[in-house]
Amino acid sequence: MGNIQVGLFVGSLRKESFNKKIANYLISIAPKGYEYQLIEIGQLPFYNEDLEGDKLPAVYKEFRATIEALDAFIFVTPEYNRSVPAVLKNAIDVASRPYGKAKWNKKPAAVISSSIGAIGGFGANHHLRQSLVFVDVPTMAQPEAYIGHVAKLFDEQGKLINEDTAKFLEDYLAAFSTWVERFVKK
Repeated sequence: MGNIQVGLFVGSLRKESFNKKIANYLISIAPKGYEYQLIEIGQLPFYNEDLEGDKLPAVYKEFRATIEALDAFIFVTPEYNRSVPAVLKNAIDVASRPYGKAKWNKKPAAVISSSIGAIGGFGANHHLRQSLVFVDVPTMAQPEAYIGHVAKLFDEQGKLINEDTAKFLEDYLAAFSTWVERFVKK
């Protein structure tokens, strides 16, 4: 019996991204029986249907194959202008095409959003969920994860230093494991 393969998608490309720090923390505490891995999305050209068929970029093919091989997903995203960063929406679009052949289908997911402010990326979290509904990704409803004041949670080396947030994320992954096991049998 193999480990459940979980892809983590980070909506920020910034080198010192707080969301990437959250994702790396999740990787470090992945539950037994799970393998978490960061899936890079910054290299994907914007989706363009004219590139389907004979003109399909190799990077699209590779990305779609990666998505198809995963069992579940965690999206960790900042909020840009009360919505989802373009790079994350683009990744969803690339793996949702061609129409009727989406690689996301029926695989469970969770969404974690963060912001330097108090609201914790609420808008991005819910906009992302709208897209995931359409590509048939059952997304964990509870517990919700909005991480506010994220800039205060890490030290200079990128280590999570807030014990309450660490405990919350551990509990969140436990709930996510229960959610995933409703859909994935390994």
